[in-house]
Amino acid sequence: MKPEKIDLKSPKIGFGEGLRDIAKENANIIGLGADITSSVSMNIFADEFPKRFFSFGIAEQNIVGVMAGLALGGKIPAFSTYAVFAGLRTTDQVRISLCYNNLHSIIGGAHSGISVGADGATHQALEDIAIMRSLPNMTVLSPCDSNQTYNAVFAAVNQLKSPVYIRFGREPMPNFTSKKLKFIVGKGQILKKGNDVSIIATGNMVWEALKASRKLKLKGISARVINIHTIKPIDKNLLIKAAKETGAFVTAEEHQIIGGLAGAVSEIISQNFPIPIQFVGINDSFGESGNPAELMEKYGLTSENIVKTVLKVLKKKKK
Repeated sequence: MKPEKIDLKSPKIGFGEGLRDIAKENANIIGLGADITSSVSMNIFADEFPKRFFSFGIAEQNIVGVMAGLALGGKIPAFSTYAVFAGLRTTDQVRISLCYNNLHSIIGGAHSGISVGADGATHQALEDIAIMRSLPNMTVLSPCDSNQTYNAVFAAVNQLKSPVYIRFGREPMPNFTSKKLKFIVGKGQILKKGNDVSIIATGNMVWEALKASRKLKLKGISARVINIHTIKPIDKNLLIKAAKETGAFVTAEEHQIIGGLAGAVSEIISQNFPIPIQFVGINDSFGESGNPAELMEKYGLTSENIVKTVLKVLKKKKK
C-alpha cells in the first residue's frame, strides 16, 4: 500500500455522506446541528433532507434534550458538532437523558484530537473517549478514515439500539480502507499480520501504525497492526489472542493516554494475559495552536515514534 496512491479525504465527509445515505433507507433519522453545520459536514444531510434537519445554534445541552425526546418518540436523532462540545460540554445531559434511558441516538464528535491545529487547546478534544466510554449503555466508535466513518454511521443505525458516540477528525487524511471492509461493532480488524509485536491503534493513528509496520519490517521486526474502531465494547478476544501470539503491545491514539485506548487495552490485558505494553498518545497535557502536522510531530503522534516505542517494548518482552 503506497501512500502516493491513497486519496486524501476528511473523515467528517464520511460522516456526512453516511448519514445522508442511511437516511435514504430509514425515514426515522433526524439531523440536528449546532451553528456549525457545514464545518462538520452535517450540511450534506441538511441539503438532502431540509425538512428533517434542525439547527439550534450554540445550544448543545438543549440539543441532547431534544434528542432524548425524539428517540422516545421513535426517531433516531443524529447530532454532530466539535467533539469538545458534543463529547464534553454535554456530558451531564448525555449521561442522564440518553444513557440512563438507553435511547438509540447518534453523536458525531467531529474535529477530534490535536490535529484540529490552529484552533488550539480549547477546541482539541483529547479526553472524549475516556468520558464517553465510562458512561453506561454508551457505545464508542473511533473509525480510522473517511470510508470507515461512513460505515460506522450505518453500523450505529443498523446494529445498535442504544446511544452511540462516533469520533472523527477534520483534516484530510489517507482514505485507505474499502467501504466493502465489513464494520462490525465490537470487532477489531487485523490490517497487517505479524508475530513479534502488536500495534493496537485507533482513529487516524491506524495509518501511522501501518507506516510504522513497514519501517519495522526493514529492521527485521514483524509487527501486527490491529485497528480498534470500537473502543467500547472493545474486542476482548482479539486482544487476548494477539497478546498470546505476539507477546508485546504498543497502543497508538490521538487522545490522552489516561482513560483512552491505552487504558481500555490495559484493562483487558492486565486481567487476562499480562504482557509488556507501551503507549503512544497525549501524555497528560493540553495541546496548543499550530500546524496540524507539526503538532502531531511535537506530541509524538507519528510512525517514527511508534517505531521507537516498539523497539522499547521489545526490550521488555519475555524470551
